[in-house]
Amino acid sequence: MSPTLDLETVNSPGRSAASLGAAPAGKRVLLAEPRGYCAGVDRAVETVERALEKHGAPVYVRHEIVHNKHVVDTLTNKGVVFVHEADEVPEGAMVVFSAHGVAPSVHDLAADRGLRVIDATCPLVNKVHNEAKRFARDGYDILLIGHAGHEEVVGIIGEAPDDVQLVDGQDAVASVQVRDENKVVWLSQTTLSVDETMQTVVKLRERFPKLQDPPSDDICYATQNRQTAVKAMAPECELVIVVGSRNSSNSNRLVEVALGAGADAAHLVDYADDIDPSWLDGVESVGVTSGASVPEILVRGVLERLAGYGYETVYPVTTANETLVFALPREIRPDRR
Repeated sequence: MSPTLDLETVNSPGRSAASLGAAPAGKRVLLAEPRGYCAGVDRAVETVERALEKHGAPVYVRHEIVHNKHVVDTLTNKGVVFVHEADEVPEGAMVVFSAHGVAPSVHDLAADRGLRVIDATCPLVNKVHNEAKRFARDGYDILLIGHAGHEEVVGIIGEAPDDVQLVDGQDAVASVQVRDENKVVWLSQTTLSVDETMQTVVKLRERFPKLQDPPSDDICYATQNRQTAVKAMAPECELVIVVGSRNSSNSNRLVEVALGAGADAAHLVDYADDIDPSWLDGVESVGVTSGASVPEILVRGVLERLAGYGYETVYPVTTANETLVFALPREIRPDRR
């Protein structure tokens, strides 16, 4: 029989995790809220599931629909075929574009092959695409802060390859060259660390004092909210466990944020079985969170595993409540009739 989890609410939105200092001593878990699926991921995964229900297998998906091993494996078992490029999809078949977005050239290739496209790009990623197109039309040099090779970055650069220049961290700032220092703007990948991004912006502005900000935040609300929750609980944690896959940018950033905010140690795990018992030696307070592409069932598995090691009391640390929902792509919305 699995140990019983004792879930106690000791925080309300806006309160600091510092109040947990008054909680009883002993083994405990601090559970970050919000965590897990964001609106864009929820929309993307549901898009593929609805496409399967409506059209049957196989449904092709270009790249991983979201960066999570469990989600990809589960959908594969249901009949989804993940491909690297659209030219691997049989002509005339259905293909779903992932939440990370694609370059215009990918849409062109799909059209040439007569593919039936369902675009599951996150609306917040689409916003950055539109910003890149707009600033390119206006003759700006666009400095895109992001990680080289990430699918989201590749898609954004594809909107205006002659006008977008990747800035992969502070060390890359020195090599940036622009045509007109009066017409420079920065944009960013949506899943970055807020703090590290702004440090890069400071460095860029030292070189280009007239650097313009994007019209609105590019780092998505969910990424920011999950990082804020981790910052709130990390100072009280000897160990933070982040549930997420290695190729998930926002999950990796949560590990970095936890360490930067005061946790003694932080580790990324896909599943509860990935927890090394030696991590728990001498540890009383364990923080748990999950990346924006992680289903809650994986977090529950981690909590049950920790309960088996004596961490049966769970204290939620809540810093925000999320209510945003994105509409599904029109191709798979329910028939109103």
